[in-house]
Amino acid sequence: MRKTALSLCLPLSVFMVSTALSLFPGSAQALQELSYNKDQSKTAQDILETLNSQHYRRQNIDDSLSQRLFDEYLDRLDPYKAYFQAQDIALFSEYKRQFDDQLRAGSLDAGYDIFNLFRQRLSDRTQWILDQLNSEEYKVDFGKDEELNLDPDLRRWAQSKADLDEFWRKRLKSDLLNLKLADKNLDEAKKTLKRRYGNLLKRVEQQDTHDAFEAYMNALGALYDPHTNYLSPRTMENFNINMSLSLEGIGAVLQTEDEYTKVVRIVSAGPADKQGDLKPSDRIVAVGQGREGEMVDVIGWRLDEVVQLIRGKKGSLVRLQVLPDGDDSAYKIVEIRRNKVKLEEQAAQSHVFEVSDGDKLYKLGVIDLPAFYLDFSAYRRGDPNFKSTTKDVLRLLNELKMAKVDGIILDLRNNGGGSLEEATWLTDLFIHSGTVVQIRRANQSISRTHRSRRPPVYQGPLMVLTNRLSASASEIFAGAIQDYGRGLVVGTQTFGKGSVQSLSPVHQGRLKITESKFYRVSGDSTQHRGVLPDIALPTLVDVEEVGESAYDNALAWDTIHRVPHGTYDNIADIKPALKKLHQDRVDKDPDFIHLLSQLDIIEKQREKKFVSLNEDTRRAEKKAREEQAFALENKRRTGKGMEPFADIEAYKNDGKEEEENESEETAAQTQEPESRINPDKDPLLMESGYIMADFIRLQSERGQYAKRPQSPKVSKR
Repeated sequence: MRKTALSLCLPLSVFMVSTALSLFPGSAQALQELSYNKDQSKTAQDILETLNSQHYRRQNIDDSLSQRLFDEYLDRLDPYKAYFQAQDIALFSEYKRQFDDQLRAGSLDAGYDIFNLFRQRLSDRTQWILDQLNSEEYKVDFGKDEELNLDPDLRRWAQSKADLDEFWRKRLKSDLLNLKLADKNLDEAKKTLKRRYGNLLKRVEQQDTHDAFEAYMNALGALYDPHTNYLSPRTMENFNINMSLSLEGIGAVLQTEDEYTKVVRIVSAGPADKQGDLKPSDRIVAVGQGREGEMVDVIGWRLDEVVQLIRGKKGSLVRLQVLPDGDDSAYKIVEIRRNKVKLEEQAAQSHVFEVSDGDKLYKLGVIDLPAFYLDFSAYRRGDPNFKSTTKDVLRLLNELKMAKVDGIILDLRNNGGGSLEEATWLTDLFIHSGTVVQIRRANQSISRTHRSRRPPVYQGPLMVLTNRLSASASEIFAGAIQDYGRGLVVGTQTFGKGSVQSLSPVHQGRLKITESKFYRVSGDSTQHRGVLPDIALPTLVDVEEVGESAYDNALAWDTIHRVPHGTYDNIADIKPALKKLHQDRVDKDPDFIHLLSQLDIIEKQREKKFVSLNEDTRRAEKKAREEQAFALENKRRTGKGMEPFADIEAYKNDGKEEEENESEETAAQTQEPESRINPDKDPLLMESGYIMADFIRLQSERGQYAKRPQSPKVSKR
């Protein structure tokens, strides 16, 4: 381990800036170097100590971590290898094994030297782009056959400025072509890009020491897990101010990925969820106010700046221009009316529907649960009317029992979690006394205090419906039902969020740190792997891009000792029969055939590593995709006995007239919460109903539910 001399860093930083200027002759002036202060030095030491003593993941702060920090920091600053050159990386290699020693000593020289050169490189390249766009001699040949690499993993650090110039020539051409494909002419496209890169240049010039410090510390936190990050006093203040403003949003969880604002999750029962067009993994590229407001390009913007544009007055309209996952030319406009996600609209709802297996009609109840909510304030005050997931589900269960349903489906799709207490109490409605979840802390102590303690309220056939966005508390509940053999889990592998975070104070600001992990009674962690369904349903969400396993440095799946527990049924015995019946059904179902065809198209699009920069080729590809989607939809409609669309325009305009007739005044009015449950328009829910009917019949043939014991059988595992 080599010690770092302060005298080494000062001439190195001076050399880096002078090198940057020499590589960009005629470029923007040198930016003023950012430097750190004593408070940031002390804060960095506190962060390092807190990570070392409190984080769930134990790792040595040594040369190995230092080299990982080097790679992580560069990857976060320049993920596409679009600004730094190979000679910069060689220069930085001096620091590879010095980060750990410097941080212990309170020195941030390495982090700031790298950030300062990146900032200069970014400024110079942005000015180069603006010079190209402003030059009368700048010409673009959209008829030339060439491609742009879309996969950063296939790129290497450029060996020279000429190599980077060539990359950016193609990148700029791609930007212009994408805008042309979005129905802008060349002059309009250039104007949009001038604004985009002009705004980027201003933001670079406005960066200060707080930006550099947060970037460096968050790269360090990311080595531990993706949920550990530093919140500066300024970040905390902005967060608190935003939370106190009387502005409403769209009900979507967003994050920054490379230069895009990416949709992580749609909040159930929120405005975006009700509108229906915005999807997880969509990338927001522009935001407009009202139906006529100018679309403001937000590529390269900070996340808080994009959020500020999206939020606004309740009932007002915001337009989002988005790029679907895996397609850089299929722009679409999504119009959403801002509103608050009301607690009553997030509350559990129930619905009764019927399915037939050909011989018998089954009456099924479904309870849709968007979140595990709990009014903590009212609960702590002892208010008997406090809002609670479990209280609402208990009421719905009693109503469904009065309706004499044959089985109940608990729908946890898109349920991102919430109160751990509610997940425990909800499980208590379905199982006898027993552990619900194990929690292992950073000191390796294990808590098993979250238990069901009362006799179950409902003991009939049960199914839990999940998807990739079912997370955290949803996974605890689904995992417990599966481990106890209490019901069938159907759907998609869940998110895999099985860790717990807390805020720890440091010298300045706070550190959000992962302190513990969830484990099922089987001993399996819900972290990373989530809950695997007994019967899988297809999903259009890319599980490689959405979910805990998509994050770098996510805590791994592992196991601890299982908790001795009873099991209700050996569902494994009938799973093969259930799967066969399910497969036979969906092989002929028009909705499932359509869904699987869509999935196949999306997968092929995601596999593309290069994009053509030939305009005719791209327009032909776009037309082919539209014709393919049109043909698939008409095939689905014909299979369901519906009238097919006459042409592509009729297909594209389907439903638009109804949306446009909705006035802003009507949309802003307070209305009673509408039912979110409609099996006729939800093929996955309808198929789950058929699976439940098969489940009830097969269990009845075995006498399982007719002769259910009052307490679980002892597991022999």
